[in-house]
Amino acid sequence: MKFRLLGSILLIVGSSIGAGMLALPLATSQLGFLGSVGLLFLCWFVMTAGGLLILEVNLWLPQSSHLISMAKATIGPVGQLLSWIMYLLLLYSLLCAYIAGGSDLFHHLFLSSHFAFPRWVASVLFTGLLGLVVFLGIHAVDYANRVLMMVKLGAFVSLAFCLAPFISAKHLMASGFSGATFAAALTVTVTSFGFSAIVPSLRVYFAGNVKKLRMAIIVGSLIPLVCYIVWDAAIMGVIPRGGQHGLMAVLHSTNATSDLVNTISAVASHGAVTLFAKLFTSVCVVTSFIGVALCLSDFLADGLQLEKKGMGGVVIHLMVLMPPLLLVLFYPHVFVKALVYAGIYCVVLLVFIPACMAWVGRYHRHKTSESGYRVAGGKPLLLFLLGFSLLTVVWGLIG
Repeated sequence: MKFRLLGSILLIVGSSIGAGMLALPLATSQLGFLGSVGLLFLCWFVMTAGGLLILEVNLWLPQSSHLISMAKATIGPVGQLLSWIMYLLLLYSLLCAYIAGGSDLFHHLFLSSHFAFPRWVASVLFTGLLGLVVFLGIHAVDYANRVLMMVKLGAFVSLAFCLAPFISAKHLMASGFSGATFAAALTVTVTSFGFSAIVPSLRVYFAGNVKKLRMAIIVGSLIPLVCYIVWDAAIMGVIPRGGQHGLMAVLHSTNATSDLVNTISAVASHGAVTLFAKLFTSVCVVTSFIGVALCLSDFLADGLQLEKKGMGGVVIHLMVLMPPLLLVLFYPHVFVKALVYAGIYCVVLLVFIPACMAWVGRYHRHKTSESGYRVAGGKPLLLFLLGFSLLTVVWGLIG
């Protein structure tokens, strides 16, 4: 059981820490380091509460019940339809962001090696090569992810260690504020804690052990929080907020991911920093892409009742890869913008809908599980989560 707990914690960590982490210091730079830490804690609390509510609702139903069936059993067909739409929009938005960010890095790496080709070729190569890994199935993805996760964590620790001597307190204290940029900061930060969709699968893994499940959710969400704070401190402390090559300039750049790598390398002026920066950013995008693509392929195969073999598998993977690839080919610079929209869908799917399910199930259908587990906070917590979700959606859309 201890190994299962550790494995579940790592699954949550892996589901959270990905390519969205690259956008965090960019999107939250106008808040300053202390403001970004406050926003991280707020979003961690909201998204963890949403994850615990998903656990509570899931325990009312048989094992193997997932978000779609949970919404149908509590809110009804409207909840089921909303969950379907939000799930698809979230995963396609994430794939758009990862293809855009990955293509940018892919193009940059080839240019650094003196291989010049158009940006659209980089997008097609990135999507095709990683799409092949996903097409080969769960075992290929699993083995690739294990190796890449070790590389990613090692590169992250090494990069943070190398950047530490260059951190400036003056840069950390700089801040500013505008409504439009705060909307991006809020939605991108929310997306960085979007792990809750795997909670129903963890229940099956733990055979309903509520204590272990709750511990896995809380500990697994705290580790990304700590990593994000360290990451923001490293980037915001090294790169100034303003200026031609500052964080705000990179945020509005057409090549945000590669510009971030170039700026880190230029400011730190150290070969190891450049190496670890390129390695970390590249692996983040790759692990995020293959995880989301696999999840979407399974979702479509289940929803459309198609076998992921032969021609059925080809059709499913074309449905997964072609829409986001085509969007990126026409709008190649959508990395941060796609994450903003992903944050809107994420907060609806993983906070608003779970709060609605809990409210209807608790106070109208009087549901309870055999364990009697219920998230603390009662109606005030649910109202807070509903209000937070609606404000985030409105702010994200008008921002």
